[in-house]
Amino acid sequence: MNARIGRRALLLATAGGVLAACGAKEKDVTGTLSPLPAEPDRPVVEAAVLKPVSYWAGVFLRGWNYQAEVGLPMTRSGDSWDHYNVSYTLDSLVAMFRATGERRYLDRALQFTENVVGTAKAVRGGYLGWTSAQEGNTEVPLYESYFWRYGSALLVAMKEKDLADYRTRYNRLLSFTEKHVFEKWYSRGPDETLYRERTHMTAHWGLIALNLAQVTGDATRRQRYRTVVADVDRHVPGYGGGLKQQMRRNPVESTAYFWSDVWGSGQRPGQDVSHGNGVMAYVVEARDRGTTWTKADMAAFARLLTRVVWPGGTTYRAYVDGTGTDNGWFSDGFVKLGRFDPGVQQRLESHRVVNDQFAANMALNARILRP
Repeated sequence: MNARIGRRALLLATAGGVLAACGAKEKDVTGTLSPLPAEPDRPVVEAAVLKPVSYWAGVFLRGWNYQAEVGLPMTRSGDSWDHYNVSYTLDSLVAMFRATGERRYLDRALQFTENVVGTAKAVRGGYLGWTSAQEGNTEVPLYESYFWRYGSALLVAMKEKDLADYRTRYNRLLSFTEKHVFEKWYSRGPDETLYRERTHMTAHWGLIALNLAQVTGDATRRQRYRTVVADVDRHVPGYGGGLKQQMRRNPVESTAYFWSDVWGSGQRPGQDVSHGNGVMAYVVEARDRGTTWTKADMAAFARLLTRVVWPGGTTYRAYVDGTGTDNGWFSDGFVKLGRFDPGVQQRLESHRVVNDQFAANMALNARILRP
C-alpha cells in the first residue's frame, strides 16, 4: 500500500474499490497467443464521438494547484523513494504537453525533473545519484528507474517539439540522464541492475533505453540502448526469454493475453494488475516506436483490460487471470491502450478511478485518435 501514496494523493475521484488477496490455486497456463482466435464482430466506434483533448485537460487542471503542493516537495527531496512516488505526476505532465503543446505543462515537467537532478549527490564510481531511507540509505535501481522512465520520456517530447529556447536545458538533462542514470547502473552489471527478476522491473529499464535511443547523439550509446530494448522484448539475459515469450493465451478469455511476472513461468494467477501497469507503460511506447510489438498484440492487451481485468461496472480484478479484487487503478499503463482503439477509449471514458495521470493520458489518447 505504501507504494501508492503518491498516486493516491492526487486522485480526483475514486470508484471505492478495495484490495483483496487472491486465493486462486496456481496453475500453469500453456500455449502462446499466436495465432489469435477470431474475435466476434463488435460495433465500430468512430473517433469523432470521443471526448476531446479539451475535456480531459479540464479534468486535469482541477488538480493543478494541489499537484504542485504535493509534488514539488517530493522533487526537492534527495530520497529516491519520493522520486518514485512523484513519477506518476511527471508522466501526466509529459502526456499533457504531448497532447496540447502548451508550455505550462513542459515548464512544470522540467521544474520537477531539474529539481530531482539538483538533489543528486556523489555516489560510487564517480557518478551522481540518490539513496533512500526506505532501503537503509542505499541506492535503489528500482526507484531510480521508476522515475527516469518518465524523465527520459520528457526528453523525447522535447526533441519532437524542437524548441530552440529550451535547447540548453534539454542538452543538460540528456547528458545527465545518459551518464548518471543509465550508464551508472549499466556499468555496475546490467544482469543485476537492468535485467531484473520480475517483468515489470525490467520493463522500466526497457522504457528508459527505448527513450534514450530516440534522443542520444552518440551512435555507440544508441546501439547499446537498442540492444537492451531487444533483450527486454526477446531475450532477457539469465532468463531465457523476454516479454514476447511471456505472453500466453488467457485462461478465461482466449483472445486476450496472460503473463506471469516471473520469467519463464506460466503459473496462475500471473502478473498482478498494479505492477502490470509498468509492463503496459513500456509496451505501448515500444509499439509506437515500431519495435517487435504488433497491432494484434495491442488488441490482445486491450481485450485483457476490457474483458478480464475490468469486465464491467466497478468490478476490477487483481490479477491478469481474472482473479482477486482490486481498486481499478489503470493510470500508469493500461489507460494508454486507449490510443490504439476508439472502442477502448470510449470504454475508459466511463471509468470512475480518475487522477491527474489518468486524465492526462486520456487527453493524449484523444490527441492520437483525433489528430
